[in-house]
Amino acid sequence: MRQGATTAAVFGEVLRHHREVAGLTQEGLAVKIPCDRSLVARVETGTRVPQERFVLACDRVLGAGDIFSRLWEKIDWYPQVTHPDWFKRRVEMEAKAVELQTYQIDVVPGLLQTEEYMRALFSQFFSGREMEERVAARMSRKQHFLKPDSPLLVVVLDESTIRNVVGNEAVMRDQCEELLLAGERQNMRIQVAPFAKPLIRPKGSMSLITLPDGQDWLYSESLEAGHFINDPAITARYTKLYDVLRADCLSGSDSAALIRDVMEGYGRDGNVAQKQLQRERRRRLHRNSPRYPRLRPRKGQ
Repeated sequence: MRQGATTAAVFGEVLRHHREVAGLTQEGLAVKIPCDRSLVARVETGTRVPQERFVLACDRVLGAGDIFSRLWEKIDWYPQVTHPDWFKRRVEMEAKAVELQTYQIDVVPGLLQTEEYMRALFSQFFSGREMEERVAARMSRKQHFLKPDSPLLVVVLDESTIRNVVGNEAVMRDQCEELLLAGERQNMRIQVAPFAKPLIRPKGSMSLITLPDGQDWLYSESLEAGHFINDPAITARYTKLYDVLRADCLSGSDSAALIRDVMEGYGRDGNVAQKQLQRERRRRLHRNSPRYPRLRPRKGQ
């Protein structure tokens, strides 16, 4: 049996023990977390990797102190994963980085995605085993930034990332909650660049990666390739652009308030956020469109 499967099974056994001592069925625990009973069952059998929100809820509901959180941090949940060839260099850099700063449009960055959000994204292009491998590979990247000695992760989200519906409203509500949890971590800073402010933004998603030797790299993506630049003049220019964007966009607390408001909107009416995104895109299109003079009929015509 693979080491990853063994440690996942150990976590499941510990969870089952504490659940039974608390006198709860799988359904009873699921109601208190809350989540689906099938998720509790799969975690207990070691066939599903529990996410941080689930683990924290287990500590709280079962009165286990922080036993599940500590065990979850120590386990190597993804010892054998395969990343797309063109992305391997990025993953290797992340593993060494002392600081990662990123700006993201349209979709939440992979390091902050929930598993359900990932599945909704990948299901558009992959299925079966290939999709499972993609999900596992992306989840493995997250673990590196969830440990006590993790590098600094600074994220600026264009407001489109939280208003663009991926999957369904339930997926988006959980994703917003995941962003709020991330913003509370000591090594993470989450800020939102709102539609309402006329900010100077990069033309696309980008990351600035600082390595232990002090080297700074600029990373961006096209459809099927990753692009790395370490020209000092270029990285300095984009670092300045990023710093100005961070200074001008919402603060951490105001960003959390906006994310929370959007999350509650998904709970009330899942279409609210999507309609807001569509309205903003129409406004941007109108602002960027050329203006033509109206042709008015002359007097007497």
